[in-house]
Amino acid sequence: MKKYVFILLLTVISITASAQKGKEKEKGNEKTEKPIDYKKNVATVDDVIKTFYSVVSGEKGEKRDWKLFKFLFYPDAKLITAGKNNDREFLVKFMGSADYIKSSEKWMLSNGFIENEISRKTEIFGRMAHVFSTYETFNSKEEEEPNMRGINSIQLLNDGSRWWILNIYWTKEAWYNPIPSKYLD
Repeated sequence: MKKYVFILLLTVISITASAQKGKEKEKGNEKTEKPIDYKKNVATVDDVIKTFYSVVSGEKGEKRDWKLFKFLFYPDAKLITAGKNNDREFLVKFMGSADYIKSSEKWMLSNGFIENEISRKTEIFGRMAHVFSTYETFNSKEEEEPNMRGINSIQLLNDGSRWWILNIYWTKEAWYNPIPSKYLD
């Protein structure tokens, strides 16, 4: 009986030691993995807007860089969509960046989503900026006609070291709500 207890004890010690070495290797890998520097993506208003469009866009099955996406947004920033639902009721939905990812990621991977900016009107005063960015969307870069157009109203803040998105409020174009020509130049 003592022999079996001794063998069991050696097995437990061996498993524990092996698990500890695995944890040390994981910790070692974390230290050698350099964090990605996204500062160049937020140096100017133009950098932020270009990065936003590039990070949400991708072909079917193409993963997005959600860390970069979150990096664009000030803490507690909101993404706000507005429009009519299937019952023609006007609705507004408020999301944080994590909420947006949760609600959009699976659909984007399954269908593809390419969002291109086609026009921009920018106003800057001190550390605040407002961008009216007209967009068109496709499910693939191969498509010639957009499946949707609309306007992103983007508010930004410069904290002295970088630009942050505070809010993005968007609505799509509809027959009853066409995009004015001044936002298509």
